[in-house]
Amino acid sequence: MNRYFIPLIVFIVLIAFFRIGLNYDPRLVPSPLIDKPVPVFTLPNLRDTATTMSSADLRGQAVLLNVWASWCVECRNEHPVLMEFSQNLKMPVYGLNYKDTREEAIQWLDHYGDPYVQSAFDQSGRVGIDFGVYGVPETFVLDRNGIIRYKHIGPITQKTMEDIILPLLNKLDHPAT
Repeated sequence: MNRYFIPLIVFIVLIAFFRIGLNYDPRLVPSPLIDKPVPVFTLPNLRDTATTMSSADLRGQAVLLNVWASWCVECRNEHPVLMEFSQNLKMPVYGLNYKDTREEAIQWLDHYGDPYVQSAFDQSGRVGIDFGVYGVPETFVLDRNGIIRYKHIGPITQKTMEDIILPLLNKLDHPAT
């Protein structure tokens, strides 16, 4: 009887872990970079190869940093939300074009619109890796000192923008005195 009891217990434990795992949202992966400075980087600007975008450009006010790519289907789904945000709220959105080709990324922005103040061109993906990017799209909320305060994995929806990102950006850009 003991030789049947041990496999049964192992099976029950595995089923319990499986059921617990089904309840987790993969977009809620915690980032070890929360409350830490933005990784130091300097990359060529997507549209103007003679200029660069660096971590220093992300300081001075609360900003959104959106990691995107022309080959990313979900980036297309979130793009209207980013366009509306950048046009109506006048808060800066910076882009990090991830593992893409310059020509396809520029063509994509020309077709769908460009919500970005600047977009860095991270062709190799090394800066994305420094940010802990799992895939695109991912979006970071940074405070005025370049500290990462929030990370969103997956496409931003209007609800996410209204319920989480906007209140956080307003709090960071206008801290209580």
